[in-house]
Amino acid sequence: MAAAAAAPRGRQSGENRALGRTVKLLERLEAQCRDPRLTSSPPSLRDLLPRIEELLRKVSQARRAAGGGGGPEGPGGAGDFLVIYLANLEAKGKQVATLLPPRGRVDANDELFREGSRLRRQLAKLALIFSHMHAELGALFPDGQYSGHMYQITKAPAHAFWRECCGTRCLVPWAEFESLLRTRHPLEVGSTALALRSTIDLTCSGHISIFEFDIFTRLFQPWPTLLKNWELLAVNHPGYMAFLTYDEVQARLQTYRDKPGSYIFRPSCTRLGQWAIGYVSSEGSILQTIPPIRPLFQVLLEGQRKGFYLYPDGKNHNPDLTELLRVEPHQHIQVSEEQLQLYWAMDSTFELCKICAESNKDVKIEPCGHLLCSRCLATWQHSDSQTCPFCRCQIKGREPVSVHQLPGRPVEARSVASEDSWDSSDLNDNEETMGQVVPSVPPLPPRLDLPPIGPRSTGGLKVGPLALPRLRAPLPLPKIRTVASVPWEANSSSQAREGHTE
Repeated sequence: MAAAAAAPRGRQSGENRALGRTVKLLERLEAQCRDPRLTSSPPSLRDLLPRIEELLRKVSQARRAAGGGGGPEGPGGAGDFLVIYLANLEAKGKQVATLLPPRGRVDANDELFREGSRLRRQLAKLALIFSHMHAELGALFPDGQYSGHMYQITKAPAHAFWRECCGTRCLVPWAEFESLLRTRHPLEVGSTALALRSTIDLTCSGHISIFEFDIFTRLFQPWPTLLKNWELLAVNHPGYMAFLTYDEVQARLQTYRDKPGSYIFRPSCTRLGQWAIGYVSSEGSILQTIPPIRPLFQVLLEGQRKGFYLYPDGKNHNPDLTELLRVEPHQHIQVSEEQLQLYWAMDSTFELCKICAESNKDVKIEPCGHLLCSRCLATWQHSDSQTCPFCRCQIKGREPVSVHQLPGRPVEARSVASEDSWDSSDLNDNEETMGQVVPSVPPLPPRLDLPPIGPRSTGGLKVGPLALPRLRAPLPLPKIRTVASVPWEANSSSQAREGHTE
């Protein structure tokens, strides 16, 4: 009994020592990074180090307040994650320390301060890894409290795969993860598997966290062809650049200023799970942009048709990505009788978009699940808003849907996907199989001040009066004006352009 009780205390003591040691190392690195010649575009170690320190202190406080717990402590839980995370952070911190000049010394190697040098490139890559580690810790320990066992992967099939194979664990060793992934997707052994590990393992820890898997599945969606997408876009495509920053993209494309249509793409440094594309415009300017959230191959093919993305990394051969254009059926949303009654009692219908009150819902926001019409979503994001207009949850993805009424509803009450979707394309990124029905209806959006709309025919359903309180939006919603179309990404002001804040 005494030995069993001593084990958790010993582990907690070791964790506290590791936390304290890592924080002190970060403080020393922060002092070494104050040389103004090390200033760079995000991610910057000067900005990242104090943020990681602050978050680690919150984690330490929360763990101590919970008596060494604060979350599931089984295999792959909070304790295991911190052991691996802190050891990796300490190792990466020591690598940074060997590159930086000692504190108080000014006679450091000039190569470190020269843009494009080998040492500067190594420092930039380590800064990217620190950025990923900060994002991972913040996602699994928001405000210091562990929630890795409740983390929601954006893409539903990927989330189902993780929970089925890994349970509530928030990370697994690479060898185990590789074996599990093979049960769903074909993967060659050898160099291909090593390349996949270097793509998914953003923090270079030798483990795959649920956060890293979420980022990977968002980048290389859709799920049915996940590894095929990855192989064509990351392994074989000459335009793919891993661990590259904004400044490095600018420098690389300088060579092709006289070749408009030259482009490269990389995972965004500050909007993880999204792509950043740099290209040379027809005027010879170098632009960097984050396209709307949808499969990258669709963006690249559309850019090729428009004449923006023609020469990957300046090369004349542009890979053919049309084999990835497998049009998937829309996910079907089955509406229950109870849900219909709730909406009819509010003088509305489930199918109707609650923002414009004109079009039917045809797109689902991920991961919160709220529904609206694609034109309203496009207009909302046109204002550079990246949160759900209903619940303010961060928009990490979107999926086309079709709302199906109960049997017996009249034909005129049916909802189908809008033909004027914001993509202006017949391509879609749905990841569900035909006929699949979600087990529960997506969240009920807040009541908006809409003009009264009479309930549609009940189709034989008896709908009695329901005494429902008036629902109010938790946050004020701006008025959105629907538009007929949205300009394509490269010319649209709606999308974020990658600058020094990405």
